[in-house]
Amino acid sequence: MLQGLHHVALICGDYARSRAFYVDLLGITVIAETHRAERRSWKLDLAVPGGGQLELFSFPEPPDRPSRPEAKGLRHLAFRVADMDEAVRWLEDEGIAVEPVRVDALTGKRFTFFADPDGLPLELYES
Repeated sequence: MLQGLHHVALICGDYARSRAFYVDLLGITVIAETHRAERRSWKLDLAVPGGGQLELFSFPEPPDRPSRPEAKGLRHLAFRVADMDEAVRWLEDEGIAVEPVRVDALTGKRFTFFADPDGLPLELYES
């Protein structure tokens, strides 16, 4: 019945800052950008390489969502990369803090975490 993941929706605290992070820094392509005046909100549709979309929303004064310790709900968003060392080096050169690279005990693949401007954990997973 399910054919794949269509999108993941994120609510940001500062729309301009988050837009710059996902579009300008990470290079995710904009599909559409809509201002919803009645909601005092922006909606940004982004095409994730390899399929699927991110929907980035802004709302006036959204509440913080706990991330750590491991809270119920969405834990993190993972992006596939071909070269972990290159990806980590690039993020660090851009001033993004990256956790030490670890190895998944179940798959033997390398992975690491960094965060978006609102502290959402983002994972890089080497394919």
